Amino acid sequence: MTAALTLYTHPMSRGRIARWMLEETGKPYDTVVLDYGTTMKAPDYLALNPMGKVPTLRHGDHVVTECAAICTYLADALPEAGLMPADRAAFYRWMFFGAGPLEQAVVNQSLGVTVPPERKGMVGYGSLDQVVATLVHRLAEAPYFAGDAFSAVDVYLGSQIGWGLRFGTLPPDPALTEYWARIENRPAALRARAADDALVKP
Repeated sequence: MTAALTLYTHPMSRGRIARWMLEETGKPYDTVVLDYGTTMKAPDYLALNPMGKVPTLRHGDHVVTECAAICTYLADALPEAGLMPADRAAFYRWMFFGAGPLEQAVVNQSLGVTVPPERKGMVGYGSLDQVVATLVHRLAEAPYFAGDAFSAVDVYLGSQIGWGLRFGTLPPDPALTEYWARIENRPAALRARAADDALVKP
C-alpha cells in the first residue's frame, strides 16, 4: 500500500479509536486536528464528511467515515497487520454489534431515554442488560471477540467497553473488566493514547 493515510480527528472524540487502529497497523499516517464548530464545519472538510464530525480517514482517493467502517477498512486493506481474523463471521458479527446494539444502548441510557417494556422489540438492543449479558456470554467463550487472537474488532468494541467502564455507562462486570485489562496496555493503544492526550488543550 503506497497511498498516504490521513486521519482527521479531535483528541476528545471517537477519533481515539481510529488512531488506535492506525497504530495497530504499524503504517505511517498524517494527522489533521479539527475543532468543533469551526474547522469541522468548514466547506473543505464538509466535502470529505458532510456530517461535519470526526473521525474521517483518507487513504489516497478513498474516504472512510464511521469508526467501525474505518477499523474494518484498515483490517481489510492491510492484511499484513494481522487484524482481520480468519473467522470473518465472528468479526462482522461483533463489529456491527458494537456499532449497533452496544452504542445505541449506552447512548440512550446516557441520555436518560427509557424504552417502555412493551416497546423493547422496537429497538435493536432490547435493553442494556441484554447487551451486557450478550458481551459477557461471548467473553466466556473466547478471550477476544473474534476468537483466540486480538483483531480490529477488539480495537472498536474494546474501546467502547473501556470507555463504558471508565465513565460508568457499563457495569463493572468481571468479564468486561478482565477483558479490558487484557487489551488496554497494548503498545499501539499506549502510543495512540499518548498522542491524543498530548493534543488535549489544558
